[in-house]
Amino acid sequence: MAKHLVIMAGGIGSRFWPMSTPQKPKQFIDITGCGRTMIQQTFDRFDGIIDIDHVWVVTSASFKELVAEQLTGINPQHILLEPCMRNTAPCVAYVSWKIQKEDPEALIVVAPSDHLVMKTDAFKAAIAKGFEFVAQGDRILTLGMTPTRPETGYGYIEQGTEACPGIFNLAAFREKPDLQTAISYLEKGGYTWNSGMFMWSAATIVEELRKYASQIAGVMDQILPAMFTDREQEVVNELFPTCEKISIDYAVMEKTQVAFVQPAEFGWSDLGTWGSLHTLTAHDDADNAVIGDSVRMIEASGNMVKVPDGKQVVIQGLKNCIVSEHNGVLLICQLSEEQRIKEWHD
Repeated sequence: MAKHLVIMAGGIGSRFWPMSTPQKPKQFIDITGCGRTMIQQTFDRFDGIIDIDHVWVVTSASFKELVAEQLTGINPQHILLEPCMRNTAPCVAYVSWKIQKEDPEALIVVAPSDHLVMKTDAFKAAIAKGFEFVAQGDRILTLGMTPTRPETGYGYIEQGTEACPGIFNLAAFREKPDLQTAISYLEKGGYTWNSGMFMWSAATIVEELRKYASQIAGVMDQILPAMFTDREQEVVNELFPTCEKISIDYAVMEKTQVAFVQPAEFGWSDLGTWGSLHTLTAHDDADNAVIGDSVRMIEASGNMVKVPDGKQVVIQGLKNCIVSEHNGVLLICQLSEEQRIKEWHD
């Protein structure tokens, strides 16, 4: 059974403005200053697990060139272009129908393009274990991140009985909790953060989508004859927008009888906000996290600063703020107000 990687790369990263824009969202940017963009880091961490011929990207039609530039060597037929955003269930369905047409025996791992993983060896071990599990039958596996704090910004997964060593029946999904609920999850144990990473065979996910998301499956059956032909994009542009707009969690994961969760710990973050970047970036003695080689902090504390290398910046007296400059646009706001950033730009 060949292993395939699906990278979901259609988001617009509105909470990371001004660095992330609708024209070039965060998955195509080197947010952490490591020299590789988020989608390139996602691709890199599967090196040695997935052959490049089996890498697929589902993205917006407007990001086609960005994907081709940043992930050179991928089969152009494996870059799937969504004409509009319909959430993750139609995204998963489109690529799963296409993979199954090319390789009916395929095993698949689905990963968001903009997450951070700090411990690559532990990540690869978890993926290898997951593939071994889903290869054994009709099984849908999600990777649950072992919580390190009572986080209110993530959804949680409740574990059921242990199905095999280190993998559990999935009891329930829990929405983003308030602080007291998050604390109770950590105290009880048996709860993990919902990472949005999934593993399954092509046959299993297609069957489960047929069972629980029949409207979307029907659209994919209409598109199927055009896949791998010159008419594919035309047909997708016509029919994909008719899909129900729903996440794969709601469409399948909360209904299926074959869902499992594998708790794992490999230094994961969904890197969804400036605050998450502040948490993961090295701090100076005053709790400032600075990305940019010409920034001087004076009597300032608790700030998240991200500016291009070479941009001379002096910050004095500022506390608990975000400072970001990108392409001539400057943002300065309280870290506590980061959820409002997406309201402040076009």
